[in-house]
Amino acid sequence: MSEVIDYKSRLSDPASRKFGTFSYLPVMDKEQVRKQVQYIVSKGWNPAIEHTEPEYLMSNYWYMWKLPMFGETDVDRVLAEAEACHKANPNNHVRVVGYNNFNQSQGTSMVVYRGKTV
Repeated sequence: MSEVIDYKSRLSDPASRKFGTFSYLPVMDKEQVRKQVQYIVSKGWNPAIEHTEPEYLMSNYWYMWKLPMFGETDVDRVLAEAEACHKANPNNHVRVVGYNNFNQSQGTSMVVYRGKTV
């Protein structure tokens, strides 16, 4: 049996906090993020951009950046909106969400820009 790893994520240390499944992997480069967004649109999921202040990242509520991008299939447009959100909110975490119409839930979400932690 393999050993379970403690990732040392603590509320008292904002820099150690995890943001979901992808947080336990190495930081994705732009091409890897592009592939994830391509996966979202290839599944027919609706992309959306959300953001929040680092001190509230553990909250269930993130601010929606504009409306979800219903029916969007252009990966570059999704990435441009994520970048626009980051530029407008440079200190916030920004994530891309893929909403699954069939399950009426999030199919996936990933943080693509990390805000400044204090």
